[in-house]
Amino acid sequence: MKVELKNVTRAFGTNRVLDGVSFEVEFAHVWALIGPSGGGKSTLLRLLAGLDRPDSGTVIVDGVALGRSEEALRQYRRTIGTVFQAYNLFPHLSARDNVVLPLVEVHGHSRADAVSRAEDVLRRFQLLAHADKQPGLLSGGQRQRVAIARALAINPKFLLLDEPTSALDPEMTAEVLDVIAELRELGKPLILVTHEMGFARQSSDLVAFVAGGGIQECGPAGTFFSDPATSGTRKFLEKILRY
Repeated sequence: MKVELKNVTRAFGTNRVLDGVSFEVEFAHVWALIGPSGGGKSTLLRLLAGLDRPDSGTVIVDGVALGRSEEALRQYRRTIGTVFQAYNLFPHLSARDNVVLPLVEVHGHSRADAVSRAEDVLRRFQLLAHADKQPGLLSGGQRQRVAIARALAINPKFLLLDEPTSALDPEMTAEVLDVIAELRELGKPLILVTHEMGFARQSSDLVAFVAGGGIQECGPAGTFFSDPATSGTRKFLEKILRY
């Protein structure tokens, strides 16, 4: 998978979260984005998801420039799977119907086909026994796995995950990270915003440090953590890995 940014800027008021970023990266499986809070990771992910538009510049995914009209972005969003840290599940629907709904309403599948797809993907993630439960009756880890199952059910070109473990305790975090590791084996490219440094080191092809209005450094996970090239990355890693 290849991602290109050409002079991309995104500001909120006077704060230029991304400031004229030009960058390209190609990876096979997992690209992890790390960095300080407010550094631009989630903003970059939202641009790649077609959920936001740059103020200027162009985002290109696998050789195709993302359109700027809502209709163009809507069509693009139908081809990818996005998972947020807050799950974004419908609380009044069962786990099964949370997966079924977008398949029917957005992607045009019949109800029968959507249910079959939903149950297949819930089974893959050991959730079929909980298919009739509403999100409020599931653990945080189970809710996040349902959200991942929903994203995967549409057979997306690639997946985007925004800090999927940030609200979970250590046991549930491990449960979700195991599922994400499984996604690598399925061959779906994955872009992940994460604060889980151990996972980023072990499971990513490439890791990028996003801060100060841009991508300060990007490289293979092993080298990135053992021998960071920039002082900003080095200081960040020393601070968060201290304990």
